[in-house]
Amino acid sequence: MKYYSTRDKTTAVPFSVAALNGLAADGGLFIPQEIPQFAPAVKNSLGSMGFADIAFETIRPYVHEDIPDSVLGNMVESAFTFSAPLVPVHDRFMLELFHGPTAAFKDFGARFMARCFAYLRRNEDRELHILVATSGDTGGAVADGFYGVEGIRVTVLYPKGRVSPLQERQIAGLGGNVSAIAVEGSFDDCQRLVKSAFVHPELNRKMNLSSANSINISRLLPQAVYYVAASGLAKSGRYSEDGQATPRLRGKAEEQQVVRDGRLGKDVLFCVPSGNFGNLTAGLYAQAMGAPIAGFIAATNINKTVPAYLASGVYEPRSSVATISNAMDVGAPSNFERMTAHWSYEDLRATISGFWVDDDKTRLTIQRVFDQTGYVLDPHGAVGWNAVDQWIHTKTDPENHLHGFSGPVVVLGTAHPAKFAETVEPLVGSVPVPPSLAQAMERTVQSVTIRADVSALVETLLS
Repeated sequence: MKYYSTRDKTTAVPFSVAALNGLAADGGLFIPQEIPQFAPAVKNSLGSMGFADIAFETIRPYVHEDIPDSVLGNMVESAFTFSAPLVPVHDRFMLELFHGPTAAFKDFGARFMARCFAYLRRNEDRELHILVATSGDTGGAVADGFYGVEGIRVTVLYPKGRVSPLQERQIAGLGGNVSAIAVEGSFDDCQRLVKSAFVHPELNRKMNLSSANSINISRLLPQAVYYVAASGLAKSGRYSEDGQATPRLRGKAEEQQVVRDGRLGKDVLFCVPSGNFGNLTAGLYAQAMGAPIAGFIAATNINKTVPAYLASGVYEPRSSVATISNAMDVGAPSNFERMTAHWSYEDLRATISGFWVDDDKTRLTIQRVFDQTGYVLDPHGAVGWNAVDQWIHTKTDPENHLHGFSGPVVVLGTAHPAKFAETVEPLVGSVPVPPSLAQAMERTVQSVTIRADVSALVETLLS
């Protein structure tokens, strides 16, 4: 498999170059020349395969020229040591992606990526410097994934005052080979600085730079795995008996409406809380490979650039606005460029419905779902839940591309609610904290603050 830039399809590079460079020389994002298809035997067995086996079959076609099968097998076994339970909650499912070490879905991509980089650079002497911009969860996952990896240094840029106290400690509390920079600005400013660094002549002379945002293809590909696994499980008529949400869901799994209504055994509609749109792009890859996916709901907060595009056909990036679902505070999503490089507006409209949710409705959704079910959503999951509610009101419309859909709806639970205790606990009461998060809260923040200016970033990196 070769990869080319979203801005230039004439020059193809192997996976190793696409992964280690992160961004193409012309500023574009690397995409595969083609999206491979699952073999019929694999496609028919998804419901009975283990997660690591599904990960191997999903990722292998993209990397097999650079990573031997035996090495890839070890990578996925060691990276994905935690579960992704598919939990029935009332009339839909929650796909809980927050059981990794930093309690966010970003652990799937970051842990695979760290192992990938370590292998691809096994014979390199020059230090690799990874720059990553975060609006919340990415920074913590990348910091944890790469912490202590020999030959790699990580610098995380985050918007000062716009991440939760816990997120800041996950990002800036490790030390060692992980450094943190608090930027006086928004996530979009952080992302702009990272992209500018990759094309800065002096930095590139003095440093060997790469990225760890979802602009990096090696972080995006493993995110396709949980779509394949969850849709395969639901298509086979199965689900997880009990998730690890806190507090527990009231009532047994088999008593939930989504199970009693007989929605299992059909293709899945995924609702994806979205910011930079890497997660949804990974879902589109999974669907194109042949996973039993009917379509997607793109759920954003008031940073509604992509829902507005889906409604009008006009893409208008905008300045990001701070919200309580801060990991989605993105006004100019990078992966939109990947989406439109692969698929036309008509293609995207045919498979994605877009909805947005403001902070007031997010809070009301957290409270209502808890009161009705006992299930605790984090703010991002609440945006997804509310978007499904909005979609339900439109699905009888003949204009809706999923008019009459009767299969299971799956909302991605992208972060543990304890990561946002300051928002969630006033609404539902105390939320038990997983041990990994409790340990992170004991860390001391070690970061430097800079203005949102490329020269300030360059000076800090070279100092």
